Amino acid sequence: MSVFPVRWRIFTIIALASFVSYMLRANLSIAAPAMMADLALDEVQWGYVLAAFTAGYALFQFPGGIAGDRFGPRRMLTLIALAWTVLTVVTALVPGPGAAPVAVTLGLLVAVRFAVGLFHAPIFPVVNTVLVRWFPPAARGLPQGLSSTALTLGFAVAAPVLAWLIVAVGWRASFWIIAPAGALVGILWYGYARDEPASHPAMSPQELDTIASGADPAAAPEIPPPPGWWRVLKNRDVLLLMGAYSCMNYMFYEVFNWFHLYLVEQRGFGEQVAGWVTSSQWIAGAVGALLGGWLCDRLSVRYGVRWGCRWPVIGGLLVAAALLVGGATSTSPVLAATLLALCFFFNQLTEAAFWVASMSIGGPLAGSAGGVMNTGANAMGIANAMLVPLFAQALGWTFAVGSGAGFALVGAALMLFVRADRAVDLT
Repeated sequence: MSVFPVRWRIFTIIALASFVSYMLRANLSIAAPAMMADLALDEVQWGYVLAAFTAGYALFQFPGGIAGDRFGPRRMLTLIALAWTVLTVVTALVPGPGAAPVAVTLGLLVAVRFAVGLFHAPIFPVVNTVLVRWFPPAARGLPQGLSSTALTLGFAVAAPVLAWLIVAVGWRASFWIIAPAGALVGILWYGYARDEPASHPAMSPQELDTIASGADPAAAPEIPPPPGWWRVLKNRDVLLLMGAYSCMNYMFYEVFNWFHLYLVEQRGFGEQVAGWVTSSQWIAGAVGALLGGWLCDRLSVRYGVRWGCRWPVIGGLLVAAALLVGGATSTSPVLAATLLALCFFFNQLTEAAFWVASMSIGGPLAGSAGGVMNTGANAMGIANAMLVPLFAQALGWTFAVGSGAGFALVGAALMLFVRADRAVDLT
């Protein structure tokens, strides 16, 4: 068998796709100060733009997953990666106030960002499909964790690079420069990937045996979709988990949507310095996500999956809430940025535990349980995009940033009632 097996080559492209996806979806967060000034948009109007992405992203996760299953991950990932490039270019072509009324500019930008959300939505279902097909059941945690790290690092790299490009050539030209990354990933993926391991020309019989090892056909009984969906949707623990994950995601979207703008407009950082600070926060999040996965596994072995999932979430959210309040109220810009970076570390410490809980509760319906959880979480992203600017205008940025702490406390309380060791009733 090759020193670098085919499945890991496939995964390398998947990790690269995750990286590029976050780089091309996070561009507006980094370009926010320059775009708002150039397009004459205020914070409330910008909130509509951010909410449009999250709406498309939340609404098309399930249809994107169905399309990936029907047409295969090879064609699906190629299609959406090419669309990322096209939509990044289209975003750069949105007219400014000298060429169109502000209402027209806002409407076009909202429509484009909705489409961006639509075409980024299938990336996680496609990654899940690839991991299920290409890795044995006992060896999927590591690639999944590495994929999460890759997407987080996509934002970490985008922040300083895009901030530098914006200063050097302007926000429109910077989008044109990064746009081809999506097309390159799509072409690379289509050229090398296959939907099934057995159809790959470089696959060896030994690696096929490795991929098939540990598979248990009885672990995934065929259940008619409508009853299966209904069992998940009415399950108490799935709904509580969705509520807790949604509260965590409010804090996540504070970082994703507003952190760079907050550093520039409220804390007085220059664009390029703010880019590096934003990058450091996402690197902290990547480390937190990896550590959280390891911690969840260790605690689950020692205390069982119920508390193995509860402790990282409850502890992570409580510490993140305290750090968020500290960062929002600090009078020192440097200390505030440091505390907010640490806040995101503890926020992402919870990520793996949430997903492990959804798999444990869902059992054969783990995909449905995770889909319900993530749809609710991204609906919270829409709420964040609308609430933060309203809070900032009415009560100030200290309250707007600190509002995430309240959601974190509610999420920790809800997680106390989630029983990850009790699967959805299939009888």
